[in-house]
Amino acid sequence: MLAAAVSERVGGPFRVLDVGAGVGTAGLAVAWRCRQAEVVLIEREPDLVRLARENIARNGLGERVSIVEADLLQVSTAALAAAGVGEATFDQVIANPPYHTEGAGTAARHALKAAAHAMPEAALDDWCRFLARMARPGGEALIVHKTAALPELIQALKGRFGGLSALPLHSHAGEPAGRIILKGTKGSRAPFRLESGLLLHEEDERFTAGAEGVLRLGQSLAVAYGRAWEAGAVS
Repeated sequence: MLAAAVSERVGGPFRVLDVGAGVGTAGLAVAWRCRQAEVVLIEREPDLVRLARENIARNGLGERVSIVEADLLQVSTAALAAAGVGEATFDQVIANPPYHTEGAGTAARHALKAAAHAMPEAALDDWCRFLARMARPGGEALIVHKTAALPELIQALKGRFGGLSALPLHSHAGEPAGRIILKGTKGSRAPFRLESGLLLHEEDERFTAGAEGVLRLGQSLAVAYGRAWEAGAVS
């Protein structure tokens, strides 16, 4: 759903950064659908970086997708430059930050999984600072997170991205949205907007037609759900 929220652009190539990319799922899905997209993945865990490189190769996307092994909470401008990644150069930056806080609740038994699912308290602000650091002026940030984190996300993006728009994702009709996709534009002063939500499952647990379009066919949200949420979409 995060990848489907990325808008296709006209007028030549555009650059997308997948932050905390894991094995590259979201970034690769963007590259597969958007043939003009140049995608950079950034991930700190060596094992996930290795798998992401394999996924890039297996999907034949090596000419348009690359990966940088780095910790976004610590990486320097010089280190990014050495990896060929310039700051403030990306048209869209996307992220699926860990949903949980370290020390809160029961951690996953597998260390790698635990690291992917939890982060230090207040680190969400650091993630949003990094997104702003990498997006060009007028560039967009797209973040998928649990709905309960929306107030913290809005606060973390304040002064960095404006024109915030929250898209709720409802698992079933009549249920509160468990996840949201939050979009913002660097430098915008437009007011916050809450969109009507998207439904993922029917009553019998089958995916809705819109969710099928995204998950099975690789369509954008505009095509799958028949609505142009993403600015500039031409899918």
